[in-house]
Amino acid sequence: MTPEDLLRALARTRASLDGTEVTFWWTGDIHSWAPGEPYQRLFGFEGLNTARLVEDETPGTYQLLTREAAFYLEPRTREILETWEDKPVVHVWNDPANQRWRPFPVPMTELGDQVCFSMEVPLAYPSPLPVAQYPANSADDTYRALELFQFFAPASVLTTDEPSVPSTMSWTRMSPWLPWMEQGQRPGGLTFHCRGRKLASYDEVPERTRAYVAAHHPEFAHAPEKWTEPNETSWTYFRKLNPPE
Repeated sequence: MTPEDLLRALARTRASLDGTEVTFWWTGDIHSWAPGEPYQRLFGFEGLNTARLVEDETPGTYQLLTREAAFYLEPRTREILETWEDKPVVHVWNDPANQRWRPFPVPMTELGDQVCFSMEVPLAYPSPLPVAQYPANSADDTYRALELFQFFAPASVLTTDEPSVPSTMSWTRMSPWLPWMEQGQRPGGLTFHCRGRKLASYDEVPERTRAYVAAHHPEFAHAPEKWTEPNETSWTYFRKLNPPE
C-alpha cells in the first residue's frame, strides 16, 4: 500500500473521512515510579477526545481538529478527584489538540482479521514551566515524555469505501510528575496505561463524565470547527492558571 492509502486507512480508523464528529473515550490507571521506591497506582484516569477530520489545502492531507478532556480519579472508587494530598487537582482541558497529517509510512501490523496502526511519539522541548519560575511544579527546563498509541481496526479498513470504521485503542505515556502534584525536582515520574474505543456518538460517554464536562467546559462535547494554534497541554494550561509572578 502507498503512504496515501495507509493514511486514508488510519483516517477511517481514528476519525471519519466525511468530516463527521467522532468521539474516542478511554479509561485506565496512572502509576508512579521513583528510584528505590515501589511502584504505586496513584490515580485512575478517564478521558475523551472529540475530533473532526477535514482536508487540508494540499490534496491527500488532513487537519485533525480535536479537543481533549481527561480526569484524575480516586483509584478504587473511580470518582473524579478535586484534591490530592490537600492540593487542588488540575484536570486535562486541552483546547485545541490539533494535528496536521501528511502521507507517511504509517506503521501497521496485520493481526488476522484486524490491523493495528502504531505510533511512537517521543517528546523533548523547552518546558512551559521553567524550574526558576516554578520550582515546586517542574523538575527540568526541558519537558520530556513518551507517548505510545495503538489503534485497532477491522482488516477491511484497508479496502472499504466507508468513511469510518469501528476501532479500539491503547495508549501508554511516560511523563514527569504532574505540575499540580508539587513534587519539585524529585526523581521519578508517572506511567499512564489506558485503553478505549471509538463511540457511536458522544452520548455513549459515561453519564458521570458527560455531566462533569457539561458543568465545567461544555464546549468539549464537540470538536473545533476550524484550525487554531498553539495546542494546549497540561503544562501550558497549568501556566495559564498560575502565571509566573
